[in-house]
Amino acid sequence: MQHVHNGMIRDLMASTAVLAALIATPALAQQTPADQSIATTVDADPAAEETIVVTGSRIRRAGLDNAPPVAEITTQSITDRGFITAAEALNNLPSNAPVLNQADGSGNTSGPGYQAPNLFNLGVGRTLTLFNGRRMVTTGSGIGSADGVGNAFVDANIIPLGLLDRVEVYQGGGAAVYGSDAIAGVVNYIVKKDFSGLVIDGQAGIAGRGDYATQSVRGTAGINFADGRGNIAVDLGYSKSPTLLFDARPLSNLGRLTVSNAADTGPADGIPAVKEIFNAAFWPFNSNGVIFTRAAPVAPFLARSNGSALQFSPDGSVIPYDTGVLQGIPFASGGDGFKYQALAGLRTGVERYTANLVGHYDLIDSITVSTELLYARTTGTEIPQGNSYTTLNAGAYNGPIAFTAANPYLTTQARTLLGTANPAFAAGAPLFLSKYFYDLTPANDQTTRTETYRAALALDGDFDMGSRNFYWSLAGSYARVDGAQRSWQVVNSRFQNAINAVTSGGRTVCAINADAITTNDDPNCATINPFGNGNVSAHARNYVSTRAGTDWTNEQTDLLATLGGTLVKLPTGSADFSVAYEHRNESARFDPLEANRLGNFGTGVRQIGQSGSYNTDEVSAELIVPLIGKDFQLPFVRLLEAKGAFRYVDNSYAGKENVWDIGLRWEVVRGVTLRGSRSRNFRAPTLTQLIAPSASGLDSTGFDPCDADRISGGPNPAVRRASCLALFTANPGYGVDPDGTGAGLSAAARLARFQNPSENFARATVTTGGNPNLRNEVSKTWTYGILLQPAIIPGLTISADRIEIDLRDGLSAFSTQDFTAACYDDPNPAAGVCNAFTRLATADAISPGGTIATGTTTTFNAGVLRYRGENYMVDYQFALGGLFRTGDLGRLQLTAAATHNTVLTTSVTGTTFVRTDGTYLSPTWVGRFNAAYSKGPLRLTYQLQYRDRTAAGANVSIETTPNPVLARNIVHDVSAQVDLGNYALRLGIDNLTDKDPSYPQIAYGDILGRRFYAGVRIKLK
Repeated sequence: MQHVHNGMIRDLMASTAVLAALIATPALAQQTPADQSIATTVDADPAAEETIVVTGSRIRRAGLDNAPPVAEITTQSITDRGFITAAEALNNLPSNAPVLNQADGSGNTSGPGYQAPNLFNLGVGRTLTLFNGRRMVTTGSGIGSADGVGNAFVDANIIPLGLLDRVEVYQGGGAAVYGSDAIAGVVNYIVKKDFSGLVIDGQAGIAGRGDYATQSVRGTAGINFADGRGNIAVDLGYSKSPTLLFDARPLSNLGRLTVSNAADTGPADGIPAVKEIFNAAFWPFNSNGVIFTRAAPVAPFLARSNGSALQFSPDGSVIPYDTGVLQGIPFASGGDGFKYQALAGLRTGVERYTANLVGHYDLIDSITVSTELLYARTTGTEIPQGNSYTTLNAGAYNGPIAFTAANPYLTTQARTLLGTANPAFAAGAPLFLSKYFYDLTPANDQTTRTETYRAALALDGDFDMGSRNFYWSLAGSYARVDGAQRSWQVVNSRFQNAINAVTSGGRTVCAINADAITTNDDPNCATINPFGNGNVSAHARNYVSTRAGTDWTNEQTDLLATLGGTLVKLPTGSADFSVAYEHRNESARFDPLEANRLGNFGTGVRQIGQSGSYNTDEVSAELIVPLIGKDFQLPFVRLLEAKGAFRYVDNSYAGKENVWDIGLRWEVVRGVTLRGSRSRNFRAPTLTQLIAPSASGLDSTGFDPCDADRISGGPNPAVRRASCLALFTANPGYGVDPDGTGAGLSAAARLARFQNPSENFARATVTTGGNPNLRNEVSKTWTYGILLQPAIIPGLTISADRIEIDLRDGLSAFSTQDFTAACYDDPNPAAGVCNAFTRLATADAISPGGTIATGTTTTFNAGVLRYRGENYMVDYQFALGGLFRTGDLGRLQLTAAATHNTVLTTSVTGTTFVRTDGTYLSPTWVGRFNAAYSKGPLRLTYQLQYRDRTAAGANVSIETTPNPVLARNIVHDVSAQVDLGNYALRLGIDNLTDKDPSYPQIAYGDILGRRFYAGVRIKLK
């Protein structure tokens, strides 16, 4: 392996040399540490620096001299960009995969509003969040948090901007110092220590299209007391961003999706297996109601009059129905069907309140007591898939709604036209209504609210022993998150009562079924008028709807004791150490509401309350030893310093773990430093992954590899195709032939191309649950790089760092889609993989044979992950007057930062691997360039955000998609600030050129478009 790493180092140094040549002109420049937007830690003269702690170590050192790469986000950069949350600042970091609260166009919703760091796109659960160097309680953990895989994470929306001093981002590991979850790295929010005065800050923004209005206001007050021995500061903040619908932006309003392409003749013909359609619609239903002669919503069963399909108009009359150009079930291009872009919201709106207090007091010169109090309330509002009660619906009943001529809500026109077109209807036989209801519930949105409480108390001090000084700390914290997810749902049994209306005794009453006049026994039943749009009465709405959701509580109690100082003084310098003991209790409780416990809506799954806890005892030690330096130097070895860290973990659930970190820093000559580290890191399973109760219900099974649209795709197309063909050949009862050859099948089967409706409809019984046998996932990490600070160009800094992460025993959320992929893409699937799902042996009224009938979702230790990439940074600052040999012309600051993702290979199952580097999920290059000019009270800034030309997804080609490549995406932002003493004004324009995301991926770029903001800061002493 040594020759591999040597080659990588040579490539890295060559890349750095190219960067140095490019920036050795006034085209690029460095920012001072106080103004850096992102800066890799740099060396400084130890004699001129106070001792500080930099994220990645608990050892106090002089200057920013950490061995691994640490990036910094400053409050100045947050002000420059007009960010109103810390989450926006993290999304601006090239190494962080943005979490946007945005739907991706697949039909999934935009999420609950959480925004957590996701370094290198390894998952939010693999980046640890700290607050002032200490752990935080997780915001969500599976059920209720809706993060999808039970990850532990901290929502960046709870961080107070008014007191924030900087954000340090340790990139690559960190578990030896901080513990679980530090796989990709660590994000440390550091607040101001001695804030005094009063600052009020307000900002408002709006998009160029007149929507997406944002607001923020915060007030920060602080005071020193006891002759400077103490300080206390308080920050109150509020901000809000709105929800946004798909039709609000041209690209997302295209209604684009892909469907099976009949022109495709095989896996090597250069013709995509799927084709684009626009203005896509679900033709079997709409908001007025589509009429069928049978319960199965297929085209031959559409009710017709004079050859035209029929629907209800909003007022309940019957009118012709334009199906559009049918593309199978359920999609059409155009027509009057339910618009695909209306299925869910584009952006989740977030409203946040924060209140924070920090304070410290020097009890004596050598002992300080400090406290941190945090409260945050955030509410995310999303538009999920609504209460449709159609073939799309995941409810307990199946198919369209039966109605007869006796229904009193039918208009005379409707009864006459339908009776004439369908004589059996006039004689009492039912017709069937397929409809997406917008008015069955008081509201169609879903909210996720979290309230975070945290209190921390710490004693910090130091003492002398002989000629050495030692420092210590004892800190305790209690933190709690109370969460609640809420939506309105329709009670299945009440809907069935209310939908069957008849006339009895001159009154409209609820009946047992559509063709009986016997009323049901619910005295509160209120009938539903299902014909047309917006005709459900408030009485009926209140009867059939119920409040649904889950409450959850996460609690954390943490005790941390540290001791550090100089272990021994050597001729080469001081050998410094830090030891720490940490005890932590974590608990979680989930309480479904009554409707969820009864399972009387949706899929009918009865949710069970759950609770659990674990504790962990952890001991860690760090040591930094100068091998060469100070009075003992060699040619080309000005400094050689080794670092080691070790952590022992004893988790009451996941067991014991040993993790470590070793590093080296080599200053070749003044201004040229090489650095590197090797570490073993881990992540413990969360309580949800361990103890989630088993439950079964109808759900979608995700993409089926054997579906005609995907049988020629995947990471191993030949293996997938052969496996699926073997499946169909062995089961002729399925009656399908995706290959088109008909080998071994009947003549009728040759006409069929297998389309699995379980992908789009909730027709499979899926069993979900936890896994109490989970183990820690473990990673090995290399980081190595170079830092250049050439003396001939004062103020210039160049850094380049390589990050390599290999993870095994990954905590993988296995879905039915994962099981099917592992079964058909792997020539030798693991035992039990292919038994985790079943298929229909023969066709039924709606689904063809081979449709997935049952599936499984759970968590396994099976994942494998491999990441390779580099972070680059060029930073330069200079006075324009000195450059042009004139007077004071101000200062120019220029910074370029980029992340180069070269490998990101993941496997959920450990057998089938997918590379997402070079795709929009992990572009080959992500970069940012900043320019800031300042003179006196004026500050002007410019930012360019760059995303590389990339693949539209993993393993895509012209055979699998009509748009396999996404164009590069460049977005420009500008701002201006003027400081008028007690007042500071700022104006800014984001996405100056109104650049859309790269077609057709609505998440690869800025879907919001051009936006304007204006803010004011009032400073009072």
